[in-house]
Amino acid sequence: MIQSTTERRYDIDWLRVIAIGLLLIYHIAIIFQPWAMLIGFMRSEAVLETLWKPMTMLNVWRIPLLFYVSGMGLYFAIRKRNWQQLLMERTKRILVPFVFGIVFIAPLHMFIFQDYYKMTLSYYPHMGHLWFLGNIFVYVLLLLPLFFYLKKKEEGRFRKGLSAFMNNPIAPLLLTVFFVVEVILVKPQLFELYAQTWHGFFVGFLAFFFGFLLVYSGKTFWQTVRKWKWLYVGLAAVLYTIRLGVFDIQLPGFFVAIESNCWIFAVFGFGYTYLNKTSPLLSYLSQAAYPVYIIHMFVLYLGAKLILPLGIPPMMQFIGITMFTAVGCYVIYELIIKRIGFLRPLFGLKWKFNTRIGRKTKKVV
Repeated sequence: MIQSTTERRYDIDWLRVIAIGLLLIYHIAIIFQPWAMLIGFMRSEAVLETLWKPMTMLNVWRIPLLFYVSGMGLYFAIRKRNWQQLLMERTKRILVPFVFGIVFIAPLHMFIFQDYYKMTLSYYPHMGHLWFLGNIFVYVLLLLPLFFYLKKKEEGRFRKGLSAFMNNPIAPLLLTVFFVVEVILVKPQLFELYAQTWHGFFVGFLAFFFGFLLVYSGKTFWQTVRKWKWLYVGLAAVLYTIRLGVFDIQLPGFFVAIESNCWIFAVFGFGYTYLNKTSPLLSYLSQAAYPVYIIHMFVLYLGAKLILPLGIPPMMQFIGITMFTAVGCYVIYELIIKRIGFLRPLFGLKWKFNTRIGRKTKKVV
């Protein structure tokens, strides 16, 4: 009998929060690279190219990790809903914030960009960093029939075979074959160019699909990555060292695909070992992470607009923009998004209705 995976997985919640936190730091680091303006970022006159070395380790797995985690989240959602309920829930949680963000949120940081560089202010709706949400919604539409079929066959041979297969430490690594094939067929200019590219779409699709399957397979996968986490992190570190030291970051894409998944399986192993526990902080951050992801770019750009002209050392600029972004996102989330009822669903939060019964207030969330 395959062990149940219905219990709350706090480590997956933590990994989602951590991945979004890393995303903020990564985007801030771009400001201090000489090519920042080529991808629409504001650029500091003081370059911190050494800051990019650790970012080159992060950027090959941070986005695929989020897609894996999103697929895992869908598995838990699908257990409690029929297909109509799931589609409605994902429409409210993903499609509504995506469309709202295209029209009202993503243009904000471009206004700041235009103002900073004394350009004519112009408005145009665009996805910007919210492309991730669009991809997720498409994956849900494409994979929903298959996922509900698998749900009906949870006691079938496929799941039992998948669970037995994941007992081998090599099994997770064999999944990288699909990512290697994707790179060979799509031929991306750089592996880490995910945003609004076919490469990003197919990498995300694979990670989302396998994220679902890994949780679907039962606890065997998690026991395997917990046991062999040092193997995966060792392989990833070796590949990264070769990429950094021998190829000056330009290692062929199919090698990077292997490195990416080694990092991810190591992260899953360490997360399952040390992070599968709840806390009040996790409860707060889990709810805040999604709205913060949506708003972080215009807060980041605003911080850059205010701090870059100060003439302080570049590392102080980096720290200042990081603190401004963290505090700014917290204030906007805590005082505006969280507390204004009609805004909540526009940022992926549940509706909150207040109905007065006598002197008491009843909240239905």
